[in-house]
Amino acid sequence: MIAELSRFWWVIALRGAIGVLFGIVAFAWPVHTLTFLIALFGAYLLLDGVLALISAAGAAKRHENWAPMVLEGLAGVVIGLITFFWPGLTLVALVYVMSAWAIVTGALAIYAAIKLRKAISGEWLLLLGGSLSVLLGVLLAVSPGAGAVVILWLMGSYAIVFGCLLIALALRLRGHGQNFQTHAHV
Repeated sequence: MIAELSRFWWVIALRGAIGVLFGIVAFAWPVHTLTFLIALFGAYLLLDGVLALISAAGAAKRHENWAPMVLEGLAGVVIGLITFFWPGLTLVALVYVMSAWAIVTGALAIYAAIKLRKAISGEWLLLLGGSLSVLLGVLLAVSPGAGAVVILWLMGSYAIVFGCLLIALALRLRGHGQNFQTHAHV
């Protein structure tokens, strides 16, 4: 397996370089990057919806239950079009969903910490974590635009770090590949 990976080290390096490039673009042009990601998501939903409608037509010809596929297809097409015509709405909706998640899970963690207070020590860590989650949720809800940029920066940071790790791995694999070639010619 190492020999095979070593032969294609450049593919792994390319993946890493694309990750680093995406991360840099996310930091340099956050608004354009968000717009592109939303458009890509919209295109996916639209295409998936059309394909589901095609599948539904095929199911109808075979006298199978086609109604769920039609509903799925229509939902994909409608939400895909909404994403194209109102990309800001899509972004704000996503941030609000994340906000609600953070608030609900934080509140549940706080509740659990209070219930566990007499049973375990260190419950304050769960209480602190839950409080921070609620705070994050409130901050995202109050300022969804800033929340979207922060989310993008997290994605960009991840892409840069992971990309660098892939590049480092590719260079090591390249070295292994050269060692395999040297030993094969001996």
